[in-house]
Amino acid sequence: MVKQRMQRLALMATAAWGMALGAAQAGEVTFWTWRQEDKAVYTDLFADFTKANPGITVKFEAFPNENYNTIVSTALAGGKGADVLHVRAYGGLEALAKANYLVPLSTTNVPELKNLPADALGSESLRADGKVYAVSLAGQTLGILINKDLFAKAGVAVPTDWASFIAASKALKAKNITPIANGTATPWMDAVFHSVFANPFLGPQFVADVLAGKATFEDKRFVDATAKLLELRDFMPAGFTGVDYATSQQLFSTGRAAMFVGGSFEIGPFRRANPKLNMDFIAPPGPKGAGLVSRFFDSGFAINAKSEHQADATKLVRWLATPAFAAKAAEKLGNISSLSSVTNPDPLLGKVAKLNATAMPYIMLVHFRYEAPTGSDLLQDGVQKMMAGTMTAAEVGATVTQGIAKYYVPFQKK
Repeated sequence: MVKQRMQRLALMATAAWGMALGAAQAGEVTFWTWRQEDKAVYTDLFADFTKANPGITVKFEAFPNENYNTIVSTALAGGKGADVLHVRAYGGLEALAKANYLVPLSTTNVPELKNLPADALGSESLRADGKVYAVSLAGQTLGILINKDLFAKAGVAVPTDWASFIAASKALKAKNITPIANGTATPWMDAVFHSVFANPFLGPQFVADVLAGKATFEDKRFVDATAKLLELRDFMPAGFTGVDYATSQQLFSTGRAAMFVGGSFEIGPFRRANPKLNMDFIAPPGPKGAGLVSRFFDSGFAINAKSEHQADATKLVRWLATPAFAAKAAEKLGNISSLSSVTNPDPLLGKVAKLNATAMPYIMLVHFRYEAPTGSDLLQDGVQKMMAGTMTAAEVGATVTQGIAKYYVPFQKK
């Protein structure tokens, strides 16, 4: 089965190469992405680019999300691929940059990089050389989406700390309303769930201690924060261990659950699924008040080092780092732009942007998703098992620490 899948992916990559080769003509830049659902938006945005750069058009090609990384890496390894590539951030960028598949960016070839803050530039940089390899598109924020109408109908106040969160969840459940829509069947969402609820109990100092080698994930702070998730099981859907991401989304968008633990990237899809959904986005509960949201940067735009149209590709990437593109993209895609000077007119996303002023990093993605086993894989597996009752919080911390210690020197015991 694995061999057959790899053969299918190789064929898809070969077909992709053919599209790129067929489009290899002066004045046309090819653009690859996994965001098939955003084609109409990008078509409109690229029309603006052509107006600003007469004679250059952009050909949009999208591939399935689950196959995109393999298709891109296979094509680039063969010296092919699109002129401009939509790439992941952090560890998702590293393999491509390390293999010299991408053009290093600087204020010399892309002066517009000065529009981006240091943390956004860092998300698209290679750790080994510190160089930037992509223009960051957007920031994402993890927190809690709430159905304001369900809270009002149940006569329940929006929680402001852990005690009131538990009390609100009990009150909602007493009204036959599922408090939290999330299940644990989709692994990556388990890491999101953990970050949202654990970060307020960890605090920024814990992250600093881990990065300085002064603490591991066996630290009591991490174990105790992870154990807090167990208090939420009674407020999740019946049979939550079998409830996947799509089902959780449906429970919230259809008004059958009062809260959804996720990211700012959910706001647009929820509105499209139910235009009447009266939502708010709140910071997660902390021990003595509202806690800190979790933040990370999400994807960027890179130039193929083997592109035959590097001059035009560079013009496109420079334009993708301008406020003109960023403002319209943020509005149309429902994102918070990586450019700190760009504000989103959406009031709810504006509120999220304000929460970002005191945010914590989405720890595993930002710092431990570079080598295998990734911190994300280790944590989401541990959380899934803990919530199912087959692992303790202390065991989760130990497993995460031991896995990361395979490549993270500060965790390796002398």
